Amino acid sequence: MARRNPSPTARGAGAAWAPSTVLVTGGAGFMGSHTCVELLDHGYEVIVVDDYSNSTPHVFDRVERIAGRFVGAVYELDIRDRHALSAVFDRHSVDAVVHFASHKAGGLSTRMPATYYDTNVGGTTALLRIMHEHGVHRLVYASSCSVYGDAGSGPHDETTPVRPGTPYAFSKWICEEVCADVCRRHPEYTVLCLRYPVPAGAHPSGLLGEVPRHAPENLLPCLAQVAVGRRDKLSVYGADYPTHDGTGVRDYLHVMDAVEAHRVALDHLADEPGMQVYNLGAGAGSSVLDVVDAFSRACGRPIPYDVAPRRPGDVAELIADASAVGRAWGWHPTRDLADVCRDSWRFQRLNPHGYEDSAPRPETKG
Repeated sequence: MARRNPSPTARGAGAAWAPSTVLVTGGAGFMGSHTCVELLDHGYEVIVVDDYSNSTPHVFDRVERIAGRFVGAVYELDIRDRHALSAVFDRHSVDAVVHFASHKAGGLSTRMPATYYDTNVGGTTALLRIMHEHGVHRLVYASSCSVYGDAGSGPHDETTPVRPGTPYAFSKWICEEVCADVCRRHPEYTVLCLRYPVPAGAHPSGLLGEVPRHAPENLLPCLAQVAVGRRDKLSVYGADYPTHDGTGVRDYLHVMDAVEAHRVALDHLADEPGMQVYNLGAGAGSSVLDVVDAFSRACGRPIPYDVAPRRPGDVAELIADASAVGRAWGWHPTRDLADVCRDSWRFQRLNPHGYEDSAPRPETKG
């Protein structure tokens, strides 16, 4: 346990049910840390568990500087450790859980599948068991549009048959199926499963962004490290896909839009019992070379790259149709690829070595 909020703010006054204390698993990671800011900004009490396998506790200084509030408590633990996780639920009256904790690199998962199944599936089943033992039955689960696999040209909506092509994607699909079956057998459960494509960008303050502890697997942090001089050039994996320029096409969702959707999901956990699945996404595809060009404009210099062979499990195109969640909740993304690249570059420029740098002050206009 690290920090406590001396004066937590309650939520949900006047509502039939609304969470006030939210446990965020993987809360020190890219999506998790931005979600902590979003929840603190909207008056939630936030509890975090993270094992720091791909993150750092330094991030919470940034989270608290942005939000102007303390994270309620931070625990370093692996969620597969049921005893340690149970102790967190013993200490806090948790209303709902937002579950990010997982390994997330599709290409890497093809080289270590057992590790991905053990961590992603085992962590989720442990979490569901401990939640049930403590009478907590409301969960927002961070899934992935990678479950659609090589489904052809998009955008893909929630009725698209799943075709997961990597152990990472399979692990997300298995976790969805586990959650759905738990909901069928325990009607007190409500799970909102959010499938989203590539979350990218950074907090507009420049204080918070994507800081992989190991060699980055995702395109945007690779681009940012090339632009700041930490890497010589970008490797473009495959230029012979059936796309407009031969490189893979993806839907890049700004992290601030993504975490807003997770916060909105908490407000809809009481809508109906059972499990509901929604796509998130910008609804537009950009190729790797489109992103290289957009990032070059953002940083004001060309990004050198070379072409490498395709990676196992990569598909030509993956674009999400998020119209269903727009109809249900009124959520729509408000940022585009230029915003993603601008904010990613601002964060990387201010933090060339990540959170280990001395913390910069947020940029001001004028």
